[in-house]
Amino acid sequence: MKTPASNGRARVRPLATCIALALGAVAHADALSVQNLQPIVVTAPMQTDPLTVVTDPKAPRQPVPASDGADFLKTIPGFSVIRKGGSNGDPILRGMAGSRLSVLSDGGQIAGGCPSRMDPPTAYLSPELYDRVVVIKGPETVLYGPGNSAGLVLFEHDFHRYTEPAWSFDGSLLGGSWGRNDQSFDVRAGTPTFYLGATGNHTHADDYEDGDGQRVHSRYDRWNGDVALGWTPDDDTRVQLSAGKGDGKAAYAFSGMDGVQFLRESLGLDFERTHLGEVFAKLEAKAYTNYADHVMDNYTLRDPDPSSMMPMAMASDVDRRTVGGRVAGTFAWGEAVTLTAGIDGARNVHTGRVGGPPGSMLGDYRAKPRQRDARMGTVGAFGELRWTFAPRQRLVSGLRADRAYAHGYGLRTGMNGPAVEASRDALLRSGFARYERDFAAMPATFYAGVGHVERFPDFWELFGGHVDKSLGAFLGTRPEKTTQLDVGLRYRDRRLEAWVSGYAGVVDDFILLHYGSGMGSPSYASNVAARIAGGEAGVAYAFAERWKADATLAYTWGENRDEHRPLPQMPPLELRLGLTYDTGTWSLGALWRGATAQSRVAVGEGNIVGQDLGPSGGFGVFSLNGGVRLSNALTLGAGIDNLFDRTYAEHVNAAPVGLVGYANTVRVNEPGRTAWLKLNAKF
Repeated sequence: MKTPASNGRARVRPLATCIALALGAVAHADALSVQNLQPIVVTAPMQTDPLTVVTDPKAPRQPVPASDGADFLKTIPGFSVIRKGGSNGDPILRGMAGSRLSVLSDGGQIAGGCPSRMDPPTAYLSPELYDRVVVIKGPETVLYGPGNSAGLVLFEHDFHRYTEPAWSFDGSLLGGSWGRNDQSFDVRAGTPTFYLGATGNHTHADDYEDGDGQRVHSRYDRWNGDVALGWTPDDDTRVQLSAGKGDGKAAYAFSGMDGVQFLRESLGLDFERTHLGEVFAKLEAKAYTNYADHVMDNYTLRDPDPSSMMPMAMASDVDRRTVGGRVAGTFAWGEAVTLTAGIDGARNVHTGRVGGPPGSMLGDYRAKPRQRDARMGTVGAFGELRWTFAPRQRLVSGLRADRAYAHGYGLRTGMNGPAVEASRDALLRSGFARYERDFAAMPATFYAGVGHVERFPDFWELFGGHVDKSLGAFLGTRPEKTTQLDVGLRYRDRRLEAWVSGYAGVVDDFILLHYGSGMGSPSYASNVAARIAGGEAGVAYAFAERWKADATLAYTWGENRDEHRPLPQMPPLELRLGLTYDTGTWSLGALWRGATAQSRVAVGEGNIVGQDLGPSGGFGVFSLNGGVRLSNALTLGAGIDNLFDRTYAEHVNAAPVGLVGYANTVRVNEPGRTAWLKLNAKF
């Protein structure tokens, strides 16, 4: 039953506005050719190369265009997101979360500091400010750091030398239900010698309501700004200095605190030189520093609950500075053999302090000294070879070795023992080999690869809020070792695009988190033997000049072999079906997303982000989208997500804290009917 405040009127108004604006825009649209045009609204990014998805983050997409990196990734088959509120969810690829999935911004690491994972790396990234997002699934590359057992995500900018003085602008405006409003811009200008780029965005939303009209504690507001200055003295040389800053707030339904500061400060220096010799094709070097300062409290976006475990106003301020770099060279022997080899590394330091607002009994947290509690880092060497040993046949392989270390401060030695410092390190070995074959009889590619990755325990598995922070646990949690087989097939012609990929793996010393229920049952991490398997498939078919249908399927399975039970936080089978009518000037589309029930659970166990809360039911959600190309420079897209106002929650989720006046459910419910409208401008 809906409350009077949510009787549908508040949702109809933005929907009616969207429709009216879209119809008005159609009447003034320029006639454009249907040939070679990208979709106005993206609903199903397809696999472009073996195990690789490349997609444009600036394009409108359904569900409602992303507010952060996790929102963006959930539109790609194989990804799920643990919802915590309206933003800053945690991405999961093939059931694997945390550092099993590396997220890099222009090749640099940015790591959050919250012990309860309020600020995953994707919380600091605004997808629309980047030119390209690349997803590589599985342990099938060694070029981007250690431990990428599930895969990695690259958010990338593209800067090139200008042949003559020129400038460009790419921007957007978005409005939608629940007070959603976004503004974004990307301005670039340059000459053959210098270029300058500036990007910025702001995104805001109020609390949303689920399908039952119940309010979810979920409002957020954030901004980002970045600049890049480049020097290109010739066609083969590029030097770039970049800097950025951002901040924001986010209300959380899953926690007793909200995120009231997400300060990001970034600085990077890049060098690239090509055509250095007959074999030496490219030299690239990068140095960067990323700083995250995250504040959590229970009084800025809510009132302290006297009956809770935190009855008074409290705040926690954690920060993490990451400094890293990379040097790599690419060598080419004709078109048959290409080798990329180099070294990379990163070091980060984590600190924290607690308190309250000014004048509180706990004292102003900003006046407290920071206490260093962890220092971690890696340094490694890698080489990746691509060998075309026969017509239409390739072997791609790589090896890397890393030295990883961690130093902990204030580790417990017992109930009454003193706190001590301790260090540990490990040598990590990774490698893969993949065979690829293009068929002569049809436009298809087959691949099969085996990869092995060793992953050092991350910050949350050693020092996080859901582990035993004792000296024994710090020294005893072993590195995780994943060996995985990936196979797949990709087909593409003028009308049909299809792909399928499957994987099966063995994980030795899988790091499993056991969530405690209180003082008598504390949380801790343990190593177990595990098996994983699953796959994704997709097809897009243009069955008429203006009609296109697409479908994607994703399935994930995991087993804890030591305890003879499922691995926790495994998403259920998911299917997406899409249909689009596109004249070249305007388009209409429909998207249906369904997930089956999930009964394979391990209640009380999980990862660094969340735990299994019990079985979940299946659901199906129907959405509509449309758009119009107003001109070669302007595009208007609109959508209605969850058209029938279904009440549902994802299986991988976080438990709400039950705030007064908000929805009190087992999992954080997804938004109800949501309308949005987005205008893109590109000059």
